[in-house]
Amino acid sequence: MVDYPPELGENLAMPETEFSTRLRRLVETIDIANMLSTPILSSIRSLLDASAAVIGSADASVLIRDENDGDLRFLTAVGSVAEQLSDIRIPAGKGIAGFVFSSGQPMAVADVGGEESFYAEVDKRTGYSTQMLLATPLRFDGDIIGVLEYVNRRGQPPYEPFTPDEMDRAAIYSDAVASLVNAYSSARLFSQFSDKVISSDHDLDLVEIQQWLAGIRSSDDQRERLELAAMLYEVAERGFSERQLCRDLLDAILRFSNSKSDTSYLNY
Repeated sequence: MVDYPPELGENLAMPETEFSTRLRRLVETIDIANMLSTPILSSIRSLLDASAAVIGSADASVLIRDENDGDLRFLTAVGSVAEQLSDIRIPAGKGIAGFVFSSGQPMAVADVGGEESFYAEVDKRTGYSTQMLLATPLRFDGDIIGVLEYVNRRGQPPYEPFTPDEMDRAAIYSDAVASLVNAYSSARLFSQFSDKVISSDHDLDLVEIQQWLAGIRSSDDQRERLELAAMLYEVAERGFSERQLCRDLLDAILRFSNSKSDTSYLNY
């Protein structure tokens, strides 16, 4: 008789083998990565809002390199056309953002109409009118991973040019944004890679796999694990002391579990 994982129910056809155990762990990791990427993206958007207000910009955005073709795509944005930007790509090396990404040099343009490198296609597709722009590279561990842009001033033109002090402020904000972008990209990359691993085995019955995965993700056990991960993430985000406390508590629990491996409640 084949034994099935209790949380999957009797109607799921995949037995709990070594492969299915590893696959279940992989799915759990994907779910956690997806769950963590959402608040990170929200944090990036909040930082864009706050920094745009300080710099006095009407709109702001973060662009990152698309690994498939090398073009720049909008990861997130705030402002009047933020939602429209999600489907737009800037060809590799094109536009002010492309120059900043490839050169690593920040750039402030008081009048984009006189700038040959300006990529006007974004305005054509959104109906927006870019008058001025400040762009600064996003660096993480010495690598350029994206571009932070501030567009136009608040209010009506003519606009005052961006100042050197505002460029310095943008560079400070870019450090914080770059850290968040790296964390987001790492979570998404691992999730996408794991999904490809799951879907690459042509010997698997995909319908059966889908039913099995649905059972895992809807189980009480999986929900509890995701809730724990979310709680740890929330506490750890509050500061170094909180992260250290989480680490110490988890370390103590693991030591206790290892010392009581035959009777620990963690084994039930």
